[in-house]
Amino acid sequence: MEKFGENVKKLLLAGIGAVAVTAEKSKDLLDEMVEKGELTVEQGKVLNEELKHNIKKTVKEKVNVSVRPTSPEDLSALLDKMTPEQLAALKEQLGRMEKEESAEKKDADKEQESTDTDE
Repeated sequence: MEKFGENVKKLLLAGIGAVAVTAEKSKDLLDEMVEKGELTVEQGKVLNEELKHNIKKTVKEKVNVSVRPTSPEDLSALLDKMTPEQLAALKEQLGRMEKEESAEKKDADKEQESTDTDE
């Protein structure tokens, strides 16, 4: 199982590396076009920013990483590395999950009560 996690990690890092190389190459291409006079410096900056934004957006939409700690210590280490924004999102998600679980339990209790009264 650890080997699978390592392979997923390597795959993720390869994807991030590909995105970084693509961004770097696009910047080089834009710089070259500016030098040749095909683009103004301002147009090049705007295009570069658009490319960066599009790459970030695509990565957010397409890359989904699931990390499953194998021990409480791993979970603690993972939580320590999270940004405040990530922690807030995690808390929000846990709150939603608790509400859903509570609602499901209430529904199950009601269903059990109706079954008990029908008998």
